[in-house]
Amino acid sequence: MDAEGPGPAEEQHPTVTFVPVDPEHEPALSQPADVEGVAGYALVVDRGPRAGLTWLLAPGTTTLGRGPDQDIFLDDVTVSRRHAELTIPPDGSAQIKDAGSTNGIYINGERLDESALSAGDEIIVGKYHLILVHGDG
Repeated sequence: MDAEGPGPAEEQHPTVTFVPVDPEHEPALSQPADVEGVAGYALVVDRGPRAGLTWLLAPGTTTLGRGPDQDIFLDDVTVSRRHAELTIPPDGSAQIKDAGSTNGIYINGERLDESALSAGDEIIVGKYHLILVHGDG
């Protein structure tokens, strides 16, 4: 990349503005909040691209976005390159914070800049409907 701006690859794929559909017209969430055999927290794609895909979350901060350097790569133009940060502190609580994305994050249908999370919460990032689950393992 030169000093005059983004390179050609970045110019070809800007983030597209996206508004989630009304949750009253969507089916009920299908993922359970507690999952046997999983130690700690995980994110499960409930609906959207790659439904069923699961990421185990290590303590610390996990980045979500369309950029190839993100911890959780969400490949869709409605997702910003660096969309959100999900943090699991040593005490085991979970928190999420928008990282200045175009489309924001939605927690249980409400657009928020940041929020504490609990197992069973739905997190919408672009077209991805993610469920935070917690395991007993």
